[in-house]
Amino acid sequence: MTLSPSLSSFVMHFGEMGSRWGFNRTVGQMYALLVVSEQPLSANDIAESLSISRGNVSMGLKELQSWQLVKVSHQPGDRKEYFKALGSIWDMAKKVIEERRKREIDPTLSLLRTILLDGTEQKDSEHARQRLQEIHDLLESLTKWSNELQRLSPDNLNTLLKLSSGVGKVLDMKDKFITRDAGSEGER
Repeated sequence: MTLSPSLSSFVMHFGEMGSRWGFNRTVGQMYALLVVSEQPLSANDIAESLSISRGNVSMGLKELQSWQLVKVSHQPGDRKEYFKALGSIWDMAKKVIEERRKREIDPTLSLLRTILLDGTEQKDSEHARQRLQEIHDLLESLTKWSNELQRLSPDNLNTLLKLSSGVGKVLDMKDKFITRDAGSEGER
């Protein structure tokens, strides 16, 4: 697959972003290539398009499969495996969020729970324990919120994102009304 300069730029940039999302640059580039490709690609197609080794492609495809971001297919009369990005862009975002939660947030929550439930560590200052509890509570709330988002359909997620830009304004207005009402009650 020959990439236009603009698609090549996107694929390279996606590789850089992928390294921030939890997988290496080459895996990010491979995934971007599969996302923009209309047809499934073989490992050889990917290696040629990105000018990377076939071994690197093989390892990258295993990584993408472990993230459940690609599906394998076969073509009649061809023994090669072909790969395609799995699902919609929303599905991709959900998978990346879910995997990052499993790899980063869940182990941190587990450690925090162990520390907070362990009553034998009385040496810890109350301030430190309070801060650990705050971190735990924040991560727990974010996990619950993320789980709720994972259950939404792409249409509902899109609607929620469009609505969310106005949520801050509504909350600011609520604070003004509460402040004004509290001041009015004091004047009575």
